[in-house]
Amino acid sequence: MPSLTPARRRALRAEAHHLDPVVSVAAKGLTPAVLAEIERALTAHGLIKIRIYGEDRTVRADLMAAICSESGSEAVQHIGNILVIWREPPAPAVAPTIDALPRPRRAPAAKVPSAAAQSRFKPAGPRTARSTGTRLRSGQRSRG
Repeated sequence: MPSLTPARRRALRAEAHHLDPVVSVAAKGLTPAVLAEIERALTAHGLIKIRIYGEDRTVRADLMAAICSESGSEAVQHIGNILVIWREPPAPAVAPTIDALPRPRRAPAAKVPSAAAQSRFKPAGPRTARSTGTRLRSGQRSRG
């Protein structure tokens, strides 16, 4: 896998700035379950943050190298206990053509109320001011 260019790495760091960590590595270390979760997150997002708890800097650097080699990803950034890694997301599946999509069903025709039912309902009239009975313009409020 080709290494990231400095410009691409800078763009990925800027993109990752607002992300929250999606995977945490704690006391048990880099277990198969943690690696599986990293794999799922990389497949779904491509760019992820990983939080490492309770390890010193050299151990975190080794963990980052191990994660990148296991997942086939690239290291973007390592600040404190946060690691940022990136992997090219898989190509999207080919979208089906319009002919292959199922046709939407039509909704049943709406029932029209009878003339007797329509006469029971009066349409709302214009808004008027309570005290004077004058009609309000749009955006005005009554004072009373």
